[in-house]
Amino acid sequence: MNMRKLKEFIIEKLILLSGLASIFFVILIFLFLMKEGLALFNTIKVSAFLLGKSWYPISEPPLLGILPLILGSLLVTAGATVISIPIGVGAAIYIAEIAPGALKEILKGGIELLAAIPSVVLGFVGMVTLVPLVKNVFHLPTGLTALSGSIMLAFMAMPTIVSIAEDALYSIPKNYKEGALALGATHWQAIHRVMLPAASSGILAAIMLGIGRVIGETMAVMMITGNAAVIPQSILVPVRTLTATVAAEMGEAVVGSEHYFALFAIGIVLFIISFIINVTADLFLHKRQ
Repeated sequence: MNMRKLKEFIIEKLILLSGLASIFFVILIFLFLMKEGLALFNTIKVSAFLLGKSWYPISEPPLLGILPLILGSLLVTAGATVISIPIGVGAAIYIAEIAPGALKEILKGGIELLAAIPSVVLGFVGMVTLVPLVKNVFHLPTGLTALSGSIMLAFMAMPTIVSIAEDALYSIPKNYKEGALALGATHWQAIHRVMLPAASSGILAAIMLGIGRVIGETMAVMMITGNAAVIPQSILVPVRTLTATVAAEMGEAVVGSEHYFALFAIGIVLFIISFIINVTADLFLHKRQ
């Protein structure tokens, strides 16, 4: 008995240490970003950095306004969210509640395989297939647009949304659905009025993880959005995202230069955006509960 208690004590402390280590590493990452990024604001105002409309880091003097990059990221993320959420949740409902057993296993396996495809491969596929399609359908001078990035990112986010939302629906006690059907509800009414509200917290978590995948994606958007650091007037124009800017320019930036510090400051902005999304989701979950 004493040995059993000792084992439980050790396991509990290891779990506690794992949780504390995760928090510690996040704090270290944030402090590192702050150390490098805040050095930029010794020479540039925060308002000029966040609201500046020109990103020309190698000009004299350098113009380091990231408003076009923020708007490009938000536009691509919003487009991907609008596409991926209804399709992803609908696919999760079909797999969990409608698809027959054999087909369900095939679809789940296929979705897991889609999630394993590297983003750079999807970027190549988008350049070859999606970009020419967008160009021809909308009669544009180039298919490297925010719409192309949104479609590709939606495709990348859907496996996460479908997998987690399907697990949330599957974990609901069976008597919920059986009780609804026994009271005279149709299959769709049971799904819409009972299953979806009961699984809402899990579905929201799936959506937030999908959005997190979209915001943090780099290679695919860098390859198919056109990389034009201008304020977008529509979703059919080239844009540049925050992540693509860091990936494309970090190798060229001179260590200790304003350009170098600006890229770390972009990292701080991305960190804050991700933090806000997670806090918002957490508040919504607690409100639902």
